[in-house]
Amino acid sequence: MTFVALINPNTSVATTEMMAAIAGRTLRSDDGYRVRGVTVAEGPTMLVDEDVLRAAGPQVLAAARSTLAGPDGERVKALVVSAFGDPGVDELRAWTDVPVVGIAEAAMAEAAAGGRRFGIATTTPGLAAAIAARVDHLGRSSQYTGIRLTPGDPLELAATPEAMRERLADAVGACIAEDRAEAVIIGGGPLGEAAEALRGRFPVPVIGPIPAACREVRRVLERK
Repeated sequence: MTFVALINPNTSVATTEMMAAIAGRTLRSDDGYRVRGVTVAEGPTMLVDEDVLRAAGPQVLAAARSTLAGPDGERVKALVVSAFGDPGVDELRAWTDVPVVGIAEAAMAEAAAGGRRFGIATTTPGLAAAIAARVDHLGRSSQYTGIRLTPGDPLELAATPEAMRERLADAVGACIAEDRAEAVIIGGGPLGEAAEALRGRFPVPVIGPIPAACREVRRVLERK
């Protein structure tokens, strides 16, 4: 059995369980994988601005160290950082030889495949600049059509999943119709269920970052 630790950079255990369940649909036990959800020890229940995103990096690193030093640590063959700003990813890669996959990085690679232009739909206006910086850092700016944000408070919206899904659908539609995106990423690990629900509703691929990261994990481990 190949263990993969999915690290949730916020402190919501329910969110960790939801994201791990989504990951398990790609990294299936029938194929020899087991996804273990790991929740950071400190921080907010949702990352909604750049300050908390930066503060999440050290918490991700601490959670990874604890996981790899734990009873099953030697069995963990990959780490997934499941927040769209990829907090702590670069630091983790400098610290461990275990493959580290950030969900934003993986989703952008998948969205940009074949030269496609891609947009991002999300609920957190406080992270728009950080997301644009991540796009630039990953060398994807020439293919990036921009970000479309849902109206309303992100925390309140997260408490009403159906409303969140439909507002994200409107944002995806704007990415396609107004920005001419050829693929659209749903920008957030906690938005994973909405991303799953929106697949197939549009004429272009709608990419959930958690499955994209898990597909990258499979590719990396198969190469190894």
